[in-house]
Amino acid sequence: MLNFTFHNPTRIHFGEEQIQAIRDEIPKDARVLVTYGGGSIKQNGVYQQVSDALAEHSWFEFSGIEPNPRYETLMAALEVIERHQIDYLLAVGGGSVIDGSKFIAAAALFEGDDPWDIIIKRKPVAQALPLGAVLTLPATGSESNTGGVITRAGNKLSFASPLVRPLFAVLDPKVTLTLSDRQISNGVVDAFVHTMEQYLTVPVNGKVQDRFSEGLLLTLIEEGPKALAAETRDDLEVRSNIMWAASLALNGLIGAGVPQDWATHMIGHEMTGAYGVDHARSLSIVLPAVMKERREQKREKLLQYAERVWDIRQGSESERIDQAIANTEDFFRRMAVPVRLSEVDLGSSDIDTLVENLEKHRMLALGENRDIDLSVSRQILQTAL
Repeated sequence: MLNFTFHNPTRIHFGEEQIQAIRDEIPKDARVLVTYGGGSIKQNGVYQQVSDALAEHSWFEFSGIEPNPRYETLMAALEVIERHQIDYLLAVGGGSVIDGSKFIAAAALFEGDDPWDIIIKRKPVAQALPLGAVLTLPATGSESNTGGVITRAGNKLSFASPLVRPLFAVLDPKVTLTLSDRQISNGVVDAFVHTMEQYLTVPVNGKVQDRFSEGLLLTLIEEGPKALAAETRDDLEVRSNIMWAASLALNGLIGAGVPQDWATHMIGHEMTGAYGVDHARSLSIVLPAVMKERREQKREKLLQYAERVWDIRQGSESERIDQAIANTEDFFRRMAVPVRLSEVDLGSSDIDTLVENLEKHRMLALGENRDIDLSVSRQILQTAL
């Protein structure tokens, strides 16, 4: 196991009716900006619950944070913050709203010329507004981690700082019952691939991390399709297990002390930025291709994955790996997401654009061994056709 430091101070309030907990989490004298997306929280009752919980607070709102939040949208929030002297943010939504709110929190107190430098120049975040979160779409784990992904001019790029980690997060599985099938599918697949990025690398005898990861993968494989099935889609136990699995998949726990890959995400980000492919659907296309192209480098963990997650114990090593990859693709299909570029109307002619964008964003040495160069990324995309 590798050396590591693990610290996650986000307080989690999990379960039904927990939105009321924000009443005591946010200081009474705070001036709060509630951030959210397209307004679905006003239809599903979440907005009213938040409003009731903030009855004793001075609060304002900023809406319109879109999927893959745009820099221009987020910068518009700064004028609201200045006008109302906001000193606390409450993000209400899925990963995009929380990611965007993290950037707002950092940009509001950024002392440089352009907050975009936090991302493009990796300028450190020296201070940020305090942030809480009410999660409505389990997927990214953003509610209790330090990272975020922002889009500007077709470029989807990440940033991270411990200063933007939410101080608390509310996870009420009941609010997920109004999600569409596409949102459910995307959330489960996103959480699955987050886990795989930290698990399917090279062995370092991180037994605890491996067993945690395998447990999350098994849970998502078992519960994910149930959330789409008519007879179980409203089962709160199913939704609870998915919500908690998605949070644990990227709160830092399973990645502590083990190598991490993230090549699937970096390549997938280019598909989202250039062609608008849903984030999770870019991942479901790229991951199987990564597994195929890097099967020798990942051989030991692929065999472990085959045995422990899919109970594949018969056949040669090569046959077991083939079956594990096929089972992964089958799971993605059961979650109603694509596994080939052709399924999102992309083809060979689009690969040049994706590789050029990887080069532009300096994604030149990806993977746990930093040995996925542009030529290997191209081959992964060709395999994904």
